[in-house]
Amino acid sequence: MLRRVALPVAFPVPPMLAKLSGDLPAGDGWLFEPKWDGFRALVFKDGEEVRIQSRDEKPLERYFPELMGPLRAGLPERCVLDGEIVIATGSALDFDALLQRIHPAASRVAELARVTPASYVAFDLLALGDEDLRSAGQAARRARLVEILPSPEPPLHITPMTRDRAVAADWFGRFEGAGLDGVMAKADDLPYSPGKRAMLKIKHARTADCVVAGFRWFKGGKDQLLGSLLLGLYDDADTLHHVGIASSFTMQARKDLVAKLQPLRERALEGHPWADWRDFEGGAQRKPSKSRWTQNKDLSWEPLRLERVCEVKYDHMQGTRFRHATHLVRWRDDKPVRACRYDQLEVTPAYELQRIFGHG
Repeated sequence: MLRRVALPVAFPVPPMLAKLSGDLPAGDGWLFEPKWDGFRALVFKDGEEVRIQSRDEKPLERYFPELMGPLRAGLPERCVLDGEIVIATGSALDFDALLQRIHPAASRVAELARVTPASYVAFDLLALGDEDLRSAGQAARRARLVEILPSPEPPLHITPMTRDRAVAADWFGRFEGAGLDGVMAKADDLPYSPGKRAMLKIKHARTADCVVAGFRWFKGGKDQLLGSLLLGLYDDADTLHHVGIASSFTMQARKDLVAKLQPLRERALEGHPWADWRDFEGGAQRKPSKSRWTQNKDLSWEPLRLERVCEVKYDHMQGTRFRHATHLVRWRDDKPVRACRYDQLEVTPAYELQRIFGHG
């Protein structure tokens, strides 16, 4: 176990967080960085001892064994960094591959580490030697980070950074195709503030019309409160795929939705394209099946006849599904179900990841 007294920043430490902003901030004094779609990871190194801490202050090193050697060899003798663990497959980041790493079997983790190795992208320096840098400004910490890692070797990288708002706006549009999640904005005099939402994150916000194909009950509210709507989109072969959920509702709205959708529950499973979901374990069609990462969570769902369409707001696509839960904007009674297709979505071409994986 890492000797906590050996570093000026003790393991674990709450990471500095961000609050959502609708646009890039104007004016001088801002540092802009890509927003990586991976696992937040703080690295504590004291000689040969290395610990990797998650956003919720849990150890991660057992899930990413391939990073331990490069972190020992590529970082200064004693330091604390903040950054992101990512996996790139093909021309984009692969968050699903990251999720597969959270596995209880060491043999499975080792095999995944060989097939889909992870990278570490550093974007902050909290401590170096005996020096606690958290009270220094963001720009000063960034300069020290580049100083200690002038030319990092893969799988270690330093995130790109710019002060030019126009460049950041260009990143916001182009980097999404590579799986990045937006742009971060940090005041250049910002100290590292553990647990506080002191940075800004600017994310994409788009809308899509989706089929409401089913729902889940709110935890502890079966037959009374709706938990989430299950959303579907048709592909070019007219196959309906489960693409995500809408789940942000007030308690009153959850009650009202149960009554609103009640007529669609009658004979809903007859001919439903997801009727065989209990036996679904893979294949080309996405369905709302059980997840091996949430074995103790009730993911059972109630089917609905495919007659209602809703417009939802989303920020990011992960392959063929919404990366995060969406937000219901309005019901589209004027929209036919079959018009809810993938081809309505805005697609951003992938940006070459090797151009992003530089210290910038």
